[in-house]
Amino acid sequence: MTDCLFCKIVARQIPAEIVLETGRALAFRDINPQAPTHVLVVPKAHHENAAALAAADDGLADDLLKACHAVAVQEGVAEPGYRVVLNTGPGAGQTVFHVHAHVLGGRSLTWPPG
Repeated sequence: MTDCLFCKIVARQIPAEIVLETGRALAFRDINPQAPTHVLVVPKAHHENAAALAAADDGLADDLLKACHAVAVQEGVAEPGYRVVLNTGPGAGQTVFHVHAHVLGGRSLTWPPG
């Protein structure tokens, strides 16, 4: 998509602090962090939301989740634990319509999240 913020980050047209890259995913720091560790993990291919990603049914969701875990390990938050959040739709707080997982950690994460 030509005007998608995350597609532009994947294409390196917009700078981001990249922390991990795989063949099908890119991870970068959130510009408005909600925890000491707050990294966004996006597929390089554009899918609007988690539902579209699931419908793609090509193993990409699995790759995205593996990249999230790799980020948590690399960032040192895998133990004692971390949270992965996928917001789908504006009612859930999705503001960029390119599916992305938030990897959050480095502090106690309360429940319910809000």
